[in-house]
Amino acid sequence: MASPAPRPIPLAVALDAPPDPGRPAAPERFDAAGYLRLVRLAERGTLDFVTLGDAFGRPGPDALAVLSRVAPATTRIGLVPTVTTTHTEPFHVATSIATLDWVSGGRAGWRPDVSLTAAEAALFGRRPAPAPDAAWREAGEAAEVAARLWDSWEDDAEIRDRATGRFVDRDKLHYADFAGEFFSVRGPSTVPRPPQGRPPVVIDATGTGPGGTDARRTAAAHADVALVRADDPLTASAARDDLRARARALGRDPDRLLVLASVEIELYASGDAVALAELIGDWYADGAADGFHLRPADPGRDLRLLVDGTVPVLQHRCLLRRFYPGATLREHLGLPRPANRYARTREVSR
Repeated sequence: MASPAPRPIPLAVALDAPPDPGRPAAPERFDAAGYLRLVRLAERGTLDFVTLGDAFGRPGPDALAVLSRVAPATTRIGLVPTVTTTHTEPFHVATSIATLDWVSGGRAGWRPDVSLTAAEAALFGRRPAPAPDAAWREAGEAAEVAARLWDSWEDDAEIRDRATGRFVDRDKLHYADFAGEFFSVRGPSTVPRPPQGRPPVVIDATGTGPGGTDARRTAAAHADVALVRADDPLTASAARDDLRARARALGRDPDRLLVLASVEIELYASGDAVALAELIGDWYADGAADGFHLRPADPGRDLRLLVDGTVPVLQHRCLLRRFYPGATLREHLGLPRPANRYARTREVSR
């Protein structure tokens, strides 16, 4: 009896190259058309999603705005912008991500991040920069508020009945009524529930640097996908085990938390691309990670070699799909669409 084919490896790519402090940013890096070319290339390689970094303290376009521009011009690949939750309101974050999910037809995710510097705090003038642990607790609350606001509309709340003039069934709108350490949000949202129900939460849970442990704690509690920067499989495996244990201790099913090894790559020839496929296959076979998030040193160069060199090798070995069987990011990642918590409560109370 033939053994079953291995499950396709979740594979994602970062589109933001590391900043070079000795060289000013090139104008074309701020051109949405350039990002669109890269995303279409990644989509040709059937990658699960792209991430686009963002931060208050660096020049460049807003990641969420760029991917909202890219969304209508692509069809299958997931789009995951970084959204800083410090100095921002979770209501605005939730409606913006929901809008991206609608515009993309269910392909949005989001990557919460925090702002820790005094210079970034001064841009807003609302409060001092928070300590890392407080900033990540706040990010966790923002993720919880967003999930509740997305659930504040039941899936069939929209009526759009011209004859009666009714747009929405008010019985299927719900107050979030969230009160936490940092936020008090009543809701409901002003945007209908996203196509995915709740767009996946992606968090860098590497666990090193300022706030690293706090980020890992937040990822274990709220992330659908955790990214762990690693240079070797032992580091990646240890981080995966730690995250799964933390998720289990919080009452979560650890199998619902995908841990992707985030690996920096530099590809200069077809030989490098094949070697990367070997590395991915070996790490995956050893159980070091559930998938991979690749960080090209030069997206314009490395991504093409990845798609034309690494991807075909992985596909030949049945480790990567040849087409997208689903339409949403959750379907790509094998994540179920969450039930609406308020709809369940309403049914039980009847």
